[in-house]
Amino acid sequence: MNQKLLTTVIVALTAMTTISCSATGASFGDDIAFLRKHTKVIVLSDQAGQAKVALAPAWQGRVMTSTMAGDAGPSFGWINRELIASGEIKPHMNAFGGEDRFWMGPEGGQFSIYFEKGKKFEFADWQVPAILDTKPFKVVSKSDDRALFGEEFSLTNYSGTVFQVGVEREVHLLPPAQAWEKLGVKPAKGVNVVAYASNNKITNKGKEAWKKETGLLSVWILGMFNPSPSTTVVVPIKAGPESELGVKVTSDYFGQVPPDRLVVREDVVFLRADGQYRSKIGINPKRSKAILGSYDADSKVLTIVQFNQPAGVTDYVNSLWKLQDDPYSGDAANSYNDGPPAPGAKPMGPFYELESSSPAAALAPGESLTHIHRTVHLTGPEPALDEIAKATLGVSLQDIKTVFKK
Repeated sequence: MNQKLLTTVIVALTAMTTISCSATGASFGDDIAFLRKHTKVIVLSDQAGQAKVALAPAWQGRVMTSTMAGDAGPSFGWINRELIASGEIKPHMNAFGGEDRFWMGPEGGQFSIYFEKGKKFEFADWQVPAILDTKPFKVVSKSDDRALFGEEFSLTNYSGTVFQVGVEREVHLLPPAQAWEKLGVKPAKGVNVVAYASNNKITNKGKEAWKKETGLLSVWILGMFNPSPSTTVVVPIKAGPESELGVKVTSDYFGQVPPDRLVVREDVVFLRADGQYRSKIGINPKRSKAILGSYDADSKVLTIVQFNQPAGVTDYVNSLWKLQDDPYSGDAANSYNDGPPAPGAKPMGPFYELESSSPAAALAPGESLTHIHRTVHLTGPEPALDEIAKATLGVSLQDIKTVFKK
């Protein structure tokens, strides 16, 4: 077999492997058909019609799902079909799903925008603001490969501070060459890729400056993905003493995570993403490398999330559900694995999340802050994916696949 024909066969087989990922769930085309029965959908696409990203204006312009293999290809976002089909509006939060949704922080503490003044920091009193949950963002403009959304609204925090907020949110599809450049690796033969980014700009539209003493806001982007027993979250961290960099990971959001679900090393953190045990981890800005990812060993899907993290900035809003001694000691990156909130209860999904946050936004009137969150999905031969994982996450696929089997 000549080299050209061999290459063609390898690419074809890789594409078949990619498409077969959808065997455990709906294809991209199936998900789009379902979504369009219930809400307006904008689909971004490359010229070949292979790389696609689906957006829902009604849910703050969130990325619902994506693929690199056209309508028959795998659908990477978790979509809550049961909730969407019901047409119901749930109390507290409506988990419609989506790979990149726009939220704002902080979630807990004296400057929370999810708890009203005087309420207890308990689930019964927790409420996602409607503008971050059920209200739409306006479609400002759109083209084949990008869409711009915008909205203005007010938020009131636990301490009574009122914020006048303007949001501009652009989601754009990245060409493969740009995706590889952002990953910092050379294009790998036989590896298929879909990559997109959300540029999220918030502006102080009020007449008063946003000050630390009365509370600050942040951009918080959360991606919801399909869990599996073979999926592991990987978060590289900066090595060094806790006296200088703080704890390697915050993991007690819902109680301590068992060691068969969380492994913490000097320079990397692993979390099971099977959707079977409610757990969350956070990485502070001194430890964060502005990157995190996951690998589904059965479907051979490597997901990388990158975000902009300003050098030397350490004020991040604290979202712990309590009154806080230091409300600006929060996380730059988070990951969440869904599961039953109590024995016998149903999980919210299940799903798992890869999240990033901007610094706390101390903005003068008219001043803005922009947070960029980039998602890249890659499928293909494991030897090629292994090289990408080592270059971006600093660990091999073998390490990822066996970390919880030892």
